Amino acid sequence: MQYLADKQPEPGEVFEIADGVLWLTMPLPFELDHINLYLIKDGDGWVVVDTGIGTSTTKKLWQQIFKKIDGRITGVVVTHLHPDHVGLGGWIADEFNVPFYMSQTEYFTARAFCAGKNGASNQRDIDYYNRAGLDKELIEKLTQGDGKGFSQVVSPIPMSYTRLKHNDTLLFGSSEWQVLIGRGHSPEHACLYNANKGVLISGDHILPMITPNIGAYSTEPEALTLNDYLTTLPPFKALPENTVVLPAHKLPFVGLHERVDELLSHHHKHLDAVTEACHTPQSISDLLPVMFKRELSSRNMVFAVAECYAHMNYLVANNTLKRTLDDRGVYKFCGATVNV
Repeated sequence: MQYLADKQPEPGEVFEIADGVLWLTMPLPFELDHINLYLIKDGDGWVVVDTGIGTSTTKKLWQQIFKKIDGRITGVVVTHLHPDHVGLGGWIADEFNVPFYMSQTEYFTARAFCAGKNGASNQRDIDYYNRAGLDKELIEKLTQGDGKGFSQVVSPIPMSYTRLKHNDTLLFGSSEWQVLIGRGHSPEHACLYNANKGVLISGDHILPMITPNIGAYSTEPEALTLNDYLTTLPPFKALPENTVVLPAHKLPFVGLHERVDELLSHHHKHLDAVTEACHTPQSISDLLPVMFKRELSSRNMVFAVAECYAHMNYLVANNTLKRTLDDRGVYKFCGATVNV
């Protein structure tokens, strides 16, 4: 793999990473401390691709960007529903009164998350973590709150949108961008590919250096998200090997086929490791050290548990492992040929 830069642009700056494509970054208050965003030339204006989280800091940085670029904003494309991508999408789209592009599942799921729990019980969240084998103190910490955290960093989402579907073609200026849908990291993640430029805006579906989180969360604990990812990732190898990949995190690169193979290998190694560990019955909690060698903060614990669930769901669905519920209400996983 070959990286196209040594470092990201400073927040508030723009860099032409490909013909008619500008690269910029916005800060994130997490361990992963930045997100890459892009501007696509559209006649005498620009289409925004992803927006950063909805904070006053990010908004001020966008206002700096608007002053720097020579032209107007003509549209907002959001690859998927996560707050660092959709956060200021509604604000920018409404500020310039331009189309708001998103896939259907991502759009309506984001709208639902913005609404919060609306008084619903958190018992299902408690059950999800209890079945993972977490202790009660940690479960209480992970399930407290009113479910409004999403809306605190996401500006109001427009009440109408332009739907993105797999293999749609978007015409920005004289350039055609093909919509390629990937699943697993989120339900219907939209990537944008321009064959003439040889550029793929991959969002979180394909990342260098780090791997996208593939999780089965408490909202859909039986989800087969890993199967979705392992199914929708290989088709990207149909694109040319020398495609310039513009990811949402870390550095733009060339080496698409190699990276797809690395991501597939990463998950199959995890599957092999947890399968080996399940010669005796194991809980999700037992398996976390098998998948993650670093100490997990409470925030990272949410993602780690979801990722472990996704791998175990995949193995159970493929009849590699079987799942039982013990007398404490904890899932135990064991080889399908072994009696528990």
